[in-house]
Amino acid sequence: MATGGFLRGISSALGIGLILGIVSGGWAAEATKKSPADVSARSSPAWLTEGVIYQIWLRSFTPEGTLKAAADRLAWIADLGATIVYLPPMQLADDDPRPEFWSPRQKASGLNNPRNPYRIKDYFRIDPEYGTEEDLHSFVQKAHQLGLRVLVDVVYLHCGPTSVLMDRPGFIQRDGLGKVRLGPWNFPLLDFSNPKVREYLWANMEYYVRQFDVDGFRCDVASGIPLDFWEEARNRLEKIKADLVLLAESHRPAEQLKAFDINYNFTWSALLRDAVAQGQSAARIRNHWETWRNQWPQQARFIRFSANHDLVNDQEHAEAVCGQAGSAALLVINFTIDGVPFLYNGQEIGDTTAQSIYGRWPIRWEAACLPKSASRLALVKKLCQLRRQEPALTRGETLWLQNDQPDRVVSFARRTPESEIVAVVNLANQPLEVLVRHPEQTSAEFRNLLDEKRPAKAGSEGLRLRLNAWEYFVGKRQGGL
Repeated sequence: MATGGFLRGISSALGIGLILGIVSGGWAAEATKKSPADVSARSSPAWLTEGVIYQIWLRSFTPEGTLKAAADRLAWIADLGATIVYLPPMQLADDDPRPEFWSPRQKASGLNNPRNPYRIKDYFRIDPEYGTEEDLHSFVQKAHQLGLRVLVDVVYLHCGPTSVLMDRPGFIQRDGLGKVRLGPWNFPLLDFSNPKVREYLWANMEYYVRQFDVDGFRCDVASGIPLDFWEEARNRLEKIKADLVLLAESHRPAEQLKAFDINYNFTWSALLRDAVAQGQSAARIRNHWETWRNQWPQQARFIRFSANHDLVNDQEHAEAVCGQAGSAALLVINFTIDGVPFLYNGQEIGDTTAQSIYGRWPIRWEAACLPKSASRLALVKKLCQLRRQEPALTRGETLWLQNDQPDRVVSFARRTPESEIVAVVNLANQPLEVLVRHPEQTSAEFRNLLDEKRPAKAGSEGLRLRLNAWEYFVGKRQGGL
């Protein structure tokens, strides 16, 4: 796909997630005293830190587009090796047809569908398009039976123009003349200065935990909402379910001190894709990682993705932008670096079916048996398996390794006191020879975890590898540390 299209996709995704610089309430009172980087992030349950997130988009995950049909495919996700299912907004969407209350993306889609899942009409009703309350309950119950956790999307920054909240005094932001204030996507903004709004939304989150036994929430545009709202939500929700998880779609470091367990990182995703698709320097990836390490709380966590509903909506599938080999290289990085790997539905078979969050264009699952799709599926299953089997990939420290091709090759180690795994990934579109300098500078043998027939050995100068275009090596050091 053309570079311009790719950049537009990234820009659109950033618009959804990155309303930056809003630090209000909660930790903000302490902001002048210390930096988030001076303290540790809140602790989080192992089911998150050792897990793999799989995002289902109901309108494309099955031909039916329903919770019931999606529940019938949950065994596929469990067999894949993912452990956490993240569902899109299922609350009743606003069907108001007036285009002045449609987002630019909604208009540009050309589908003329007023039912934007991120424009909610009633927070306490499941949209009949997806099914019933009983269908959601059955979905969560079946997921739990398969060992899967369930996150659901909540959209609290704004609502639809005919929302049940519009007539509640003080629930919607208005200007001095009483006109409704619209947010960046032309949706009415909720007024978080009103305690009744907060109570309503806290009750809504409690409802989904109590009524449906969900395991947590993905919080849309989290940084557009006062931080103390989320902190109090955490206090209330933990009384119902102690190991509940909150995922923030934002880049606000203070969020992981108390409220959130994990955040998005759109910049990380963009840098990975830029390196493969545009030939940008791979060194930017390490620089970004080190910058965030110095800005965020210690042990802060991020989802690692190369695709999600925002990118795919704009036809920016990783496979379309980076090719099959390039997108496989990104998966390897995201599954071996620190953080929690994230898969978008159909990504495990390299699906490039046109998708829109406003239309029902289902994934072509029948293509899973074709050679390229089968190869991708085998890789994803192997990466999920390694994450289960190798503690260094979920608990180990990250140590970036110097190499003599820093603009084209990413190299790092994941280490625990007992084991070490080294990942070396060529992000260039040409074969190369790379020398990776190991900190011990001693001879060591490495078992190739993704290709047992190709072990490697490091000499006193380092680990020398020959890698084809977009090829990777993930090796476990033999003999202990």
